[in-house]
Amino acid sequence: MPLLFDVRPHPSPRSDAQREAVLADPGFGRHFTDHMAVATWTKADGWGESAIVPYGPFSLDPATAVLHYAQEVFEGLKAYRHADGSIWLFRPERNAQRLIASAARLALPELPVEDFLTSIEALVAADEAWVPQAGEASLYLRPFLFASEAFLGVRSAHRVTYCCIASPAGAYFSGGVQPVSIWISQEYTRAAPGGTGAAKCGGNYAASLLAQQEAAAHGCDQVLFADGREQKYVDELGGMNVYLVAGDELITPELTGSILEGVTRDSILVLAEELGLTPVERRIEIAELMEGAADGTISEVFACGTAAVVTPIGSFVEPGRTVSVNGGESGEHTLAIRQRLLDIQQGRAEDVHGWMRKIR
Repeated sequence: MPLLFDVRPHPSPRSDAQREAVLADPGFGRHFTDHMAVATWTKADGWGESAIVPYGPFSLDPATAVLHYAQEVFEGLKAYRHADGSIWLFRPERNAQRLIASAARLALPELPVEDFLTSIEALVAADEAWVPQAGEASLYLRPFLFASEAFLGVRSAHRVTYCCIASPAGAYFSGGVQPVSIWISQEYTRAAPGGTGAAKCGGNYAASLLAQQEAAAHGCDQVLFADGREQKYVDELGGMNVYLVAGDELITPELTGSILEGVTRDSILVLAEELGLTPVERRIEIAELMEGAADGTISEVFACGTAAVVTPIGSFVEPGRTVSVNGGESGEHTLAIRQRLLDIQQGRAEDVHGWMRKIR
C-alpha cells in the first residue's frame, strides 16, 4: 500500500522575516526547513507510520543499532525554483533507485520509488516558501534510512526509520567558479573490492575524513583515492566523481563496484556528445593522469556531484611533486558542461532528456 505522508503542520514555524534572513545567506547544510518527512519499517509489518512532521530531534535509545553498527544509507538531490515560480527536481527517480541499491548493500529495506518521490514532493509542498530563487541557489534534500531498533546483536535491524530533511543552499562558489587542488592519497583507501564503495553510506565518508585532513595539511582542498586492489588506478574523490578531457574524449573511471554511480556523473556522460566530446568509461592510471596533466595531453580535469555540480581541478599534489592542469585555470569544456547542467536544472535550457520533474 502506498505511503501517504500527510502533513502535521509545525505549531510555530519560522516567521517570514526569519526565513528571508536565512535565504539571504543560506550557506550549505547550516539551516533547515520547518518540516521533515518520516516513515517507519518493521520486519513484521513493512512500511507504515508515514507523515510530514515538524523538524526536530529523534529520541534514540543508547542501544540503537545505527550508533553501533552504522547500518544507514542516504541520498542528496535538489529542488529548483524556475523563473516562473514553479519548482522542479532533477532526475529524482535515479536517486530513488540508488537509495534502493544502497539499502540492499547495507541489508536495509527498500523504500519503493513512488514512496520516495511522494515523501519529497510532500515535504517540498509543505516548505515551498523555503525554495530559493536567486542565482544558483536551491533547496537541498537529504533522504536517509537508518537502523532504529534498540539491540546489540550483529544482524540487520528489524526496525528502520526513513527521514528526509531539507536545507536551503546558496551557490557553491559564491565568488565565481574556482579551481581546486587535490592531494593524491598514498596511504588510505576509500573502498575495497567487495566493500560498500558503490553504496551511498556514511561509513564511506567517515573513512575519507583522515585522508581529507592529510590533504588539508598539505594545502589541498580535496583528496583523490586510488583503487583498493592495486593502488594505481583513479577511483574517486572523498565525495565526488572525476572526469578528464584528453583531445576530444571526456574520460571517467569505469564503475568497478567501489565507485559511487553519481547522478551528475551519468548526466555528463549523456551531455558529452552534445558538447562535441566523446564519452569514455575506462580505468585511468594515476601515473597516466599525472603525466598527461604535466605534458598537456590531458587538458582539463574536473570533479562532479550534486552539491557543486562541476568543480574544476587546477592541480594535483603528491609527495615531492605538484602538477598543474591547464595552467591552474578552469577549462573551456569544464565550464561549458557546468553551464549546460545548470541551465537544464534551472529551466533556462530545453529539457530534451526528460530529466526534470515538476512538483509545484
